[in-house]
Amino acid sequence: MFALPDLPYAYDALEPVMSERTLHFHHDKHHAAYVKALNERLKATGQSPKTLESVIAEASKSGDRKLFNNAAQAWNHSVFWAAMSAQPERPTGELAAAIDNAFGDLSSLKKAFVEEGVGHFGSGWVWLTIKHGSGLKLCSTHDADDTLTHAGTTPLLVCDLWEHAYYLDHQNDRKGFLEAWFDALPNWSFAASQYAAAHGRGQPWRHPEPVSAPNMAAAG
Repeated sequence: MFALPDLPYAYDALEPVMSERTLHFHHDKHHAAYVKALNERLKATGQSPKTLESVIAEASKSGDRKLFNNAAQAWNHSVFWAAMSAQPERPTGELAAAIDNAFGDLSSLKKAFVEEGVGHFGSGWVWLTIKHGSGLKLCSTHDADDTLTHAGTTPLLVCDLWEHAYYLDHQNDRKGFLEAWFDALPNWSFAASQYAAAHGRGQPWRHPEPVSAPNMAAAG
């Protein structure tokens, strides 16, 4: 069974963009609910997977939407937490050069990232990715869909577009949320590590592996 991963920072560490109240609701309620539903579905279908990535791939292939939605949302949220930093950062080195090559400069990337997120109709996610053979790309995915279902794509950053990610702090101002998020919260060190992994230097981020039943309480 999968455990709800801890946040990599304190609940108030992302203020004022994402408040302590939002983080408690978002992580402890929404993310936890996906993990709970994921485990219930795995138990009901008698599955004992070794990785969450394999669950998502098989559920997408088999058409098990209930399993896919909860597994993918558990994965999306975990990578979302990892893709944010409590300390403002800027891209450097190869990643900074790649951004300049693909978008012109960081401010142009911000503009395009915000436009992609604002233009996405309904719930979903906005991603900065690197696609094998194509360089850096922006995309948005609907509902629970993620980059794992897009062959050759490695996520560098992701921001949650579901209303529970920003409504308590920004109400219906998705644009304001995305602008503030991009200025303060991207974990560019994480993005650089993902960028290097996409070029064969190291391994890309993977969700924590399942834990045994006796360890579930401690891991959660």
